[in-house]
Amino acid sequence: MYVQPRAYLSTRRNTRLGLLSRTKILGGLDKEQKSIREVSIEISISYSRVLHHLHLLEAERLVERLGGKRPFKWRVTGFGQQVLT
Repeated sequence: MYVQPRAYLSTRRNTRLGLLSRTKILGGLDKEQKSIREVSIEISISYSRVLHHLHLLEAERLVERLGGKRPFKWRVTGFGQQVLT
């Protein structure tokens, strides 16, 4: 099971399912900015679960919302742990 290092949260309990979901979400957002619906469809996770995890990641400043008009686009920030190569 591969878990992206940025998927770990410092202020919350990290469950296996949560880590896997956040890894998929961050992987989906790495290439380009996307809406929640686009991410949800691409990685086959429910809209509400993606929204929940995006809010957790936003609180950790690992992702950010763009624009003032809905649907919001989300992108990964450079903040936090980086993938080790």
